[in-house]
Amino acid sequence: MPSSPIYRSPQDSPVAPGSAGGLPAGDRCAGIHPPAEPEATGRLVFRSLLVVAALAGSHGVCGAGEQVELAVAESPGRVALTAGGEPVITYVYQDEQISRPYFCDLFGPGGVRVSRNHPPIAGQDKADHPEYHPGLWLAFGELSGADNWRLKAPVQHARMLQPPTVDGGVASLAVENRYANPAGGEPLCSERCRYELHATPWGYLLTWDSTFYGDRPFSFGDQEEMGLGIRMATPLRVESGGGLPDGTGRILDAKGRVNAAEVWGQTADWVDYSGVQDGQPAGVTLFCPPSNFRPTYFHARDYGYICANAFSTAAFKLGPASRTEVKPGESLRLRYGVLLYAGAELTSDKINDAYQHYLELLAATTTQ
Repeated sequence: MPSSPIYRSPQDSPVAPGSAGGLPAGDRCAGIHPPAEPEATGRLVFRSLLVVAALAGSHGVCGAGEQVELAVAESPGRVALTAGGEPVITYVYQDEQISRPYFCDLFGPGGVRVSRNHPPIAGQDKADHPEYHPGLWLAFGELSGADNWRLKAPVQHARMLQPPTVDGGVASLAVENRYANPAGGEPLCSERCRYELHATPWGYLLTWDSTFYGDRPFSFGDQEEMGLGIRMATPLRVESGGGLPDGTGRILDAKGRVNAAEVWGQTADWVDYSGVQDGQPAGVTLFCPPSNFRPTYFHARDYGYICANAFSTAAFKLGPASRTEVKPGESLRLRYGVLLYAGAELTSDKINDAYQHYLELLAATTTQ
């Protein structure tokens, strides 16, 4: 079984204590590289930013040059964010039913829901995969033989690297997760997570930054169920039937392919899933930067689901099975953007503009 091509940058270096953003200067975006080191204090400088600034459009949360009030509300095992008193997103890191962290209750500007109700509501939602598809999640059906996608191997919240705070219009959060070995013993690997939520002229933009590392070799296998997935609000699905009102949605990728029959198994810089919710245009776009270790394939379904999967080839009928290996002293970094929007339809040109803005944010983060 061939290994996936990887990139090891000789310029990668440990994090210096006090370095901005917990990242060294130079490109740490591409592929597999040595992991960052902790500060002398033992606390990793690896933070997530949730930023809300000015939004334009019919559902802009504020006028140009203004800022909305961002609030963080903590309860056991979860952190909820609101903007201007409206819900945006909730991060859940402890759940008796779902043994991996996830985001649920995603909303675009104006409080328009774009993810499926969690848990699904009878008579309003399709009820399939209520635990596997809670909202927005990163999971792997085959990680060194373990399956955390189907909740057969836990992903354990190890600690808050930085507690949720709001400071100067910025809410920040950083966590460390451990991927448990279902056979017992030491974890298969660890993950540092950083998230940024920006308010842009197109909607709320969540940037997702995960780094995987371990003391022993570990590997990512080849399945459809690998990567960053989102379950859309039921009215935004493409399909009709199932005893529910017909879906209003459409799947569109950066190359102009439409719906699951054309998008499934293809690579693209972005895939958009949108329709009408509460009488308003609304949707979610997944962004995949070229800095990831290889181009990203998309698993797409008309019932309201897409997943960004850079790991699998055989699963998409594209060649021999792939295995992505990470050795001790190396790490694998995955970065994504998730655009949540409502109130105005986004054309391909507008989504391309939002994607370029996302790449500019990544470049600014890399050079901090």
